[in-house]
Amino acid sequence: MLGLVLQLVWRAVVNPRTARALLIVGWRFRRNRWWMRPPFLPLPARDYLRWRMYTAYGDADAVPPVEDVIRYARWAVRIG
Repeated sequence: MLGLVLQLVWRAVVNPRTARALLIVGWRFRRNRWWMRPPFLPLPARDYLRWRMYTAYGDADAVPPVEDVIRYARWAVRIG
């Protein structure tokens, strides 16, 4: 998953449109009341991410391709 994050950061640095879409979608995925649990960062809940990977790829431990994440982020921002 770290490799995916680093690739997404690189793509966001090179393309502001991608950066905006990833930030918006990342904010939408944050855990409720994230400020009350360590590490006090707006990260998604692990069980939610596992469920998303299972429903999308049939494997809760799947790591999505960078292009899938970017395509989803742009689509989600476009539809609101």
